[in-house]
Amino acid sequence: MNRSPRTPRRWGIHLFTVLAVPFCLFMGSWQLDRFSARVEADQEYRRYQDARARQTAGPLETMLPVGTGTVGRLAAASGRYDPAGQFLVPERRLDGKDGFYVLTVLRTDEGRAVPVVRGWLPGGAGSVPVPAPPGGRVTVTGALQASEHQRTKGVRAGGLPPGQLGIISAAALINVLPYEMYDAWLTVPDPPGPLRAVPPVVPAGAGLDFKAFQNLGYTGEWFVFAGFVVFMWFKLRRREREAAAAVPVTAAASAAESAGAESARAPSGRTVSVRTASDRVEAARAEDARKDRTLRIAGAVLGAVAVAFLGWSGTVYVTGQDYGGELVGFDVLSADSVEARLSVRKGTGTVVVCTLRSLSEAGREVGRKDVGFPERTDTVDRLVRLRTTGRATAVELVGCQDAAAG
Repeated sequence: MNRSPRTPRRWGIHLFTVLAVPFCLFMGSWQLDRFSARVEADQEYRRYQDARARQTAGPLETMLPVGTGTVGRLAAASGRYDPAGQFLVPERRLDGKDGFYVLTVLRTDEGRAVPVVRGWLPGGAGSVPVPAPPGGRVTVTGALQASEHQRTKGVRAGGLPPGQLGIISAAALINVLPYEMYDAWLTVPDPPGPLRAVPPVVPAGAGLDFKAFQNLGYTGEWFVFAGFVVFMWFKLRRREREAAAAVPVTAAASAAESAGAESARAPSGRTVSVRTASDRVEAARAEDARKDRTLRIAGAVLGAVAVAFLGWSGTVYVTGQDYGGELVGFDVLSADSVEARLSVRKGTGTVVVCTLRSLSEAGREVGRKDVGFPERTDTVDRLVRLRTTGRATAVELVGCQDAAAG
């Protein structure tokens, strides 16, 4: 029977086990629920796609704002393409190949404009000829998409050459074109050659993508963690029982050594070498102490290396950039414009491009603008005005970058 004392260390191990196992099981179940929700969303989206394929195109204005019930549906808009409103959207992949979108703004009969992605071309933006948009009045039927409010992974959102756009967003276009924009865009399903059709973007939360299977992997990880905690608890308990069983042997060995005895007679008549048992216990303790010292040294070395690496990385990052920006303040001028004061620090020969964005009360992006600072001075303070698609309540500095680095 194990009569080892209930030390604070043992109580701490028990408490950790009692808390950790339910927590791991809860997190595993939560991740499993998220995966199940993604499966259900995927099934719902497939049913929605089947129903959408049987639907006819509707007027653009009747499908706004874009939501889960309208994204991807066919919408029709009539008007004229604006040749001055054509942009190339670089670093967009299609079927595993690098290329760019060709986006042209359609000025509708209702007065507003809607961005239309007329197709995709392989290669770098500007490296191949781009077909001109159709002239005269046209009716465009395309899949309805919501404005992008964050840059696509691996795609620069700001600091692009003139005529290129990093984010397909009314908040960005409204600051480079003089007319109002619909907060949506269209993709042409059957563009003329050499343009290739851009498939509609899958709504967030739909589709069994890599993130969905990440949830399934996290489920297994949390359940494995729970099993590991239970395994370690039983292992520690076993070590405690072995240590408690070795206490009488150690006490007998100490008594025999003090009396000069070499061995002791067991009750059953067997002769047990007490000195040998004592030596084994002492050797095991010495080995455990050596291992503990080795682990402490290894941990200290790894910790020192990690701290040194973080310090080196931070120093390189800070000293490697000779520019930076700070948003000093902003004022809301009206329901469709804000003014921000921006202070930029840079080298005299560096041209810096900073990206500002304005947010609505609900946190939705309503304005975005890239601002260049070519001045040959160390510090530049400037008032920047942003047009917005709705009333802004906040302005953020997304970041600054060297224009030559793009």
